[in-house]
Amino acid sequence: MLNLDVPIVLLLLTAGISIYAWSNQDLMESWILNPVRVRKHGEWYRLLTSGFLHADWMHLIFNMIAFYSFGQVVQDVLVANSGTTTGLLQFLAIYLGGIIVSDLPTYFRHRNDPDYRSLGASGGVAAVLFASILFNPVGGEGQGIIVFPIPFPIKPFIFGFLYLGYSYYMGRRRGDNINHDAHFYGALYGIVLTLIFLPEAAPHFWSEIQRFVF
Repeated sequence: MLNLDVPIVLLLLTAGISIYAWSNQDLMESWILNPVRVRKHGEWYRLLTSGFLHADWMHLIFNMIAFYSFGQVVQDVLVANSGTTTGLLQFLAIYLGGIIVSDLPTYFRHRNDPDYRSLGASGGVAAVLFASILFNPVGGEGQGIIVFPIPFPIKPFIFGFLYLGYSYYMGRRRGDNINHDAHFYGALYGIVLTLIFLPEAAPHFWSEIQRFVF
């Protein structure tokens, strides 16, 4: 574990399982988040295994690019501050915990809906993304987060506020097939756990924003 690049390992594992599951319906059905089966049969493992499944290539590629782009930064900061073993364990707690915790509101909302299914690593990706925003809220000169179709980079902390607001609104509206609740609660989980691991990230985040604004 000490020499592993954890984001790369998780990326390859997720991609391999997702691609295999597209041709293996039994695996897809046994790992996907099905709240009714969780409630009736105690299959709580689905809260985690559903994060290693994706609906199609676009879903998989988008999530894994976002995960790797921000995961490397988060892993490096955690390892630098907490040591290799502890830092990697903290990173796993943020990402894998984000997948699980972000699915809990979905479970409670849909536990009596026999037709509901959910999959994807979005909750874990959001947790890692928001951990990176805490560490680097303004980026460098000309740097930021690119959001299609906006042609210019957005400062990470501004993107974070917009992301939370949009995810919360769409989660209440329920106007599409995207699990916006997983995005919203995954992001909140990432913020909270990161601050538990590194409380000094909060004053750093605020001082960086103050320096940028003023």
